[in-house]
Amino acid sequence: MEIYEEIVRLKKEGRPAALATIVQTVGSTPQRQGAKMLVRDDGSIMGTLGGGCIEADVIQAAIMAIKDGQPSTVPFELTEKQGGLVCGGKVLVYIEPVLPDPELIILGAGHVGAALSTLAKFAGFSVTVTDDRAEYANRANIPAADQVVVHDFGDIFSKVRSGRNQYVVIATRGHNHDLDALRAALRTEAAYIGLLGSRRKKALLFKTLSEEGFSDQDISRIVIPVGLSIGSITPEEIAVSIMAQVIQKRREYALPGIRPSACGGLGQKDGADKTTAAAL
Repeated sequence: MEIYEEIVRLKKEGRPAALATIVQTVGSTPQRQGAKMLVRDDGSIMGTLGGGCIEADVIQAAIMAIKDGQPSTVPFELTEKQGGLVCGGKVLVYIEPVLPDPELIILGAGHVGAALSTLAKFAGFSVTVTDDRAEYANRANIPAADQVVVHDFGDIFSKVRSGRNQYVVIATRGHNHDLDALRAALRTEAAYIGLLGSRRKKALLFKTLSEEGFSDQDISRIVIPVGLSIGSITPEEIAVSIMAQVIQKRREYALPGIRPSACGGLGQKDGADKTTAAAL
């Protein structure tokens, strides 16, 4: 149970991990079917698959699974020494990423922010909505949000946790508030920063940010106008276009890659979770 309790703890902290399980063995192996090892995002582990190069390779594969969000299976032929012995068996390891819910931070609790919070929650995101006006940032106006915060936009991330698993959408009520929100968002590691606004506003904001010392690389993180071009007009339609773009951004890194498998193992691509006993 300790591994599963650790998974719950990590998810509450917003940290990803990967659970590696031996799903099949043939011959002499250091651990039997069902053995589990949890790999945290920093490479530290809980549990064991028997030590040696199996664990070293599984840790590498687990880190890759955390990065791309895709499960995989990795077969090993234990032809190298394990603790001084040549086991000679075969092991099939299933690696499953355990990811925290993606987080959408909406800066601005107006009509678009309210509609977007409902849609984001439906799409499986943890939702935080912020505004500096208590009459807008409240449960009655934003019932779908997990968290509603009343605070100044320029210092909002002193009150709201930031990280790489977060997506920020800025929909404030004016240019100066947009600028404050952008400054704050650019100081985070958010995976996405979108701003509701026109191309004219984009030019003015980008010029100001550049003059303030933000680099071209920093500024290139900002998506404005936010959302996919679907001809949206109403707040609900605009929310659909924004959410579609956020989901697109979230999924764009889930691409096939090569799984390492030393110890005489067989290299596998992502999607190899369909591997069966025939691989062994």
